[in-house]
Amino acid sequence: MRIKVLKCKLHLATVTRNDLHYHGSLTIDPDLLNAVGLLPYEAILVSNIATGLRAETYVLPGIPGQGQIELNGAMARLGAVGDQIIIMAFVDLEPGELDGHQPKVVTLDAGNRIREHVDYPPIQYKGHA
Repeated sequence: MRIKVLKCKLHLATVTRNDLHYHGSLTIDPDLLNAVGLLPYEAILVSNIATGLRAETYVLPGIPGQGQIELNGAMARLGAVGDQIIIMAFVDLEPGELDGHQPKVVTLDAGNRIREHVDYPPIQYKGHA
C-alpha cells in the first residue's frame, strides 16, 4: 500500500503573468524549482489563496532569476496577476519509506524571492496509521 504525502511546496507565490491562449501549465522560475526539488513537467496542485480554487497541472521551467509564476492555458482561469498561490507536489511512498520523510517548503516574498525555508517535522511512522 502506497501513501500519498507532500513532497514540496512553494507558499505565497505571486502570479506574474496570465496567458489564457498559451498551451497550458504553470511556468516557474527554475531557481524556485531547484529550491524545493520540483522537476520540469512534474504534476502539481495549485491553490489560489484568495478564492480557494484548486487545479492540477504540470511544471514548465521559466527563465532563472526572473521570479516567474505564470498561469497558462486553462490554468489562467485560476487567478489574476498579483494573486497569491500555493504550489504543491506530492509523492507516493511505501510504508517503509515514510519514516523520516520531510517535505521541502519555502515561503516567497511579493517578488517571488525565497523569504524562508520552512522545516516541517519529519514523519514518524512506526508501521501504523
